[in-house]
Amino acid sequence: MTLVQPPMMVRGGRHSARAMRLMIRDLARGRQGVVAAADLKVQPLEAPGPGVRVGDGSALIHGVHPWQGSYTQSNIGDAVVDVPPTGPFARTDLLVLRVEDPEYEGERDPRTEDIGYFHLVKGVDQDPTVLRGMTAIPLARITLPRNTAAVTADMITDLRRLANPRTERTLHTVHPTAQEPVPAPHGQWANWPREAAWDVDIPSWATKTTVVVTLSGLRAEAGNIYAELRTRLGEHNASPTVVDDDGTTTRRCSVTLADTFTLPPAYRGTRQHLAVQTNQVDKYGGGDLAVARGTTVTCDIAFTESPV
Repeated sequence: MTLVQPPMMVRGGRHSARAMRLMIRDLARGRQGVVAAADLKVQPLEAPGPGVRVGDGSALIHGVHPWQGSYTQSNIGDAVVDVPPTGPFARTDLLVLRVEDPEYEGERDPRTEDIGYFHLVKGVDQDPTVLRGMTAIPLARITLPRNTAAVTADMITDLRRLANPRTERTLHTVHPTAQEPVPAPHGQWANWPREAAWDVDIPSWATKTTVVVTLSGLRAEAGNIYAELRTRLGEHNASPTVVDDDGTTTRRCSVTLADTFTLPPAYRGTRQHLAVQTNQVDKYGGGDLAVARGTTVTCDIAFTESPV
């Protein structure tokens, strides 16, 4: 019989270690990496010296052999990893979280030795295929100048990837029913269109949000128009998009606003106000820009999770 029986699903069954690993692989959808955005971050020692510290957190590591399955590893508190000083030549090292299962690689005895450990691979600039054949995930690249003993933050490049990053996307639509021009006085930022504003619940795990607002069927009349439009989330402004129209008759136009906001920790798990703002500059044109019946405002908000 070739079926591998799932572990802990029936009373009294006999289950192999591989059955557990295959179940972990399936639950992780075949992905590997750290579990949460702040997990296993590599930083200098509190007093910089010949080593680094790896923060607490968990990870999933996919075995490199067919049907090996996946492993879980958890680190509680900071783990210190020694980084040997350099001599007359610079060196680039790779810090990984490695698993050596003696059924597939290495000779570690699980009864007396840890099969999971932080492993420093020295001189990776000379061997770009260093992780080939190794059950491991990269955490950081450490670039050491020559004659250097102390590792500082600028020498560490974060290589962590989330195994299964979370996303959340919401779409809002607005259809103005009355004509509303950009409010006076012009030459300053104003919340406009008035209905293009939403109170947004930011997930506690989100580290970035991408906001795309499309205003279709804006009404322009009575001369040429120059205006800047932007989105504002909480206290953070996006880069503006310009409407520059030299027409004279009544016409319609569309504009798309798009930007990615990095969410500070204070925003996560809170409700923030999102609004469209407009700054019409009359010295470049004296026409009227307005929303009216037939205008559609669409706001696409996507929250994503990435290592921090």
